[in-house]
Amino acid sequence: MTKIKSICVYCGSQPGNHPDFVQAANVLGRELAHNNIRLVYGGGSRGIMGAVSHSTQEHGGKVLGIIPDFLLQSEGEWDQSSDNLKTIVTDNMHMRKQIMFEESDAFIALPGGIGTLEEIVEIITWAQLGRHEKPIAFLNTNGFWNPMLELLSHMKDAGFIHTANRVQPIVIDKAEDVISNITL
Repeated sequence: MTKIKSICVYCGSQPGNHPDFVQAANVLGRELAHNNIRLVYGGGSRGIMGAVSHSTQEHGGKVLGIIPDFLLQSEGEWDQSSDNLKTIVTDNMHMRKQIMFEESDAFIALPGGIGTLEEIVEIITWAQLGRHEKPIAFLNTNGFWNPMLELLSHMKDAGFIHTANRVQPIVIDKAEDVISNITL
């Protein structure tokens, strides 16, 4: 397996309704920084997205935010003064997702909404189609992803996931365990 140098984190631009969601993002940011793994994420400064970015930077880690131009105003304030933060502004969501894919060695979904779901499903789809073999994980804080994991299992059991060996995301319950589970 290739050494993991960058992990793409898909997550919500809102904090969610439980403090454990933001806390997990803070812990993950610290772990990324301490393991010299660059965070690649959607570029927002609010919610779980902002928490993981700020935590990574606070602990000395590198961050690459990728955001489409139309989200600049709604996703938060931008401070480009940090040497640890680089932001790429794209023309659209498709470019954003392509660059996130190209810049990442692994992918993890933290709690989030429809955008988070769409992004991680696309990465799983690309794996199923043989477009990549990069690790994919769910940080299952408070069982957030259990319904999704049940749906994937149901799809497999119903005969709709034809390459199930490629669609086996790693499920991690604690943010402290992400790096050790993804970099096996």
